[in-house]
Amino acid sequence: MPAPAIELHELSKRFGALTAVSKLSFQVQRGEVMGFLGPNGAGKTTTIRMLLGFLRPTAGWCSVLGDSPTVPSLKARIGYLPGDFRIDPTMTGHELFAWFGRLHGGLDQAWLAALIDRLQADPGRRFGTLSKGNRQKIGLIQAFQHRPDVLILDEPTTGLDPLVQHEFLRLVREAAGNGAAVLFSSHVLPEVEHAAQRLAIIRQGELVTVANMRQLLDRARHHLELRFAAPIAPALFKDVPGVVSADVEGDTAIVAVDGPVGPAMAAALRGPDLLRVSSAGDDLEDLFLSVYDQKEAR
Repeated sequence: MPAPAIELHELSKRFGALTAVSKLSFQVQRGEVMGFLGPNGAGKTTTIRMLLGFLRPTAGWCSVLGDSPTVPSLKARIGYLPGDFRIDPTMTGHELFAWFGRLHGGLDQAWLAALIDRLQADPGRRFGTLSKGNRQKIGLIQAFQHRPDVLILDEPTTGLDPLVQHEFLRLVREAAGNGAAVLFSSHVLPEVEHAAQRLAIIRQGELVTVANMRQLLDRARHHLELRFAAPIAPALFKDVPGVVSADVEGDTAIVAVDGPVGPAMAAALRGPDLLRVSSAGDDLEDLFLSVYDQKEAR
């Protein structure tokens, strides 16, 4: 196995009597997107600041690309977006990109133009005149513009409209496909659901779990929207294994299922002709609450 791009071992940070991060251990491999989730105040930003060398650990250690985060040469290989991205309000996006380009040893103008176009940014305006969403676009571009080996993104979709969020997630997947390691911090699960292979979940500074995204999705409660050729009776789904509830209205049923959906589908096939099956969403938030509850019960 090649060395992980990001590694944390028993990483801890205390501020006086307050323990912000306690004994975190996990790895992010090259080419992997790791979601880093937890509620506000869980310790995500403190962890990221240690990974970037902005804070020194109280105990334990972390490494990026095999080196200590304090090694100056690492900065050119990391793309970083802080949770509250700020620059000189009189500076334009173009000026910022040029400045970072000089720090990184050059600027690929064609790639920069593509990023500006894909994220629908306006880099000619001064930063202080931009809305939160447009400031966030500038921040994302500066993180991606030098094609870094590691991307560390703290709440990156704040203020973005849905179309730009979708394009941002495409950029994340492309970066990972080209070998970059991505650590994507958020307190909102759907932001990372479509991009991350694994999740590290923390609460009150402690690691709750490191889990495969697909495994978590398989454990979540599923909602199926089933449309039939004729009205159906609610009794069609009564006592079906795994069916938690069935909301039936005419020829349509919204069925909530815990676990495998096979028994629910078998029941549906016993009704009138089944015309359409679609997902009505998953109760991933409930799953995360159950993970937290299990941690607290230990």
